[in-house]
Amino acid sequence: MERLWTPWRRAFIESAARPEAKPPSCFLCANPAAGIERDRVHFILYRGERTYALLNLYPYNSGHLLVAPYQHTGNFAHLDPATSAEMAALAQRCVAALTEVYRPHAFNLGMNLGEAAGAGVPDHLHTHVVPRWNGDTNFMPVLGSTKVLPESLEQTFDRLRPHFQAGP
Repeated sequence: MERLWTPWRRAFIESAARPEAKPPSCFLCANPAAGIERDRVHFILYRGERTYALLNLYPYNSGHLLVAPYQHTGNFAHLDPATSAEMAALAQRCVAALTEVYRPHAFNLGMNLGEAAGAGVPDHLHTHVVPRWNGDTNFMPVLGSTKVLPESLEQTFDRLRPHFQAGP
């Protein structure tokens, strides 16, 4: 089925088809390196010692988050135990914040390691935290080939950010 997600999802799909449009660097490295003062622009919700959490710019549902290490690697075996542990703890914190703010019925949580597994950024691993609701796969994607999101990324950021500004 062909899908038209949202305007920003469509832009991503079209840019991925143009090799000349691919960014020269990894956004999962470049965005946090831009500095804490740019966190709102890059939708970075939380910075830990080894990992950080941010909004997915091309969400499957409102509240779709990514947890990424600062370390640039696509190989899960290359993460040291402390980074792996911090990623897991931050994913738990994401689930807790999303549960409080959005009250989803369930979650999808996981990584796509490598292009063949569906990784959009195969060289910098990250965990997807996707809130799910009963019926969130309604008739629109089936009949209209459209995914409906009820809020903007800015609204999602504003709703979630306070839950990450408090202590660990």
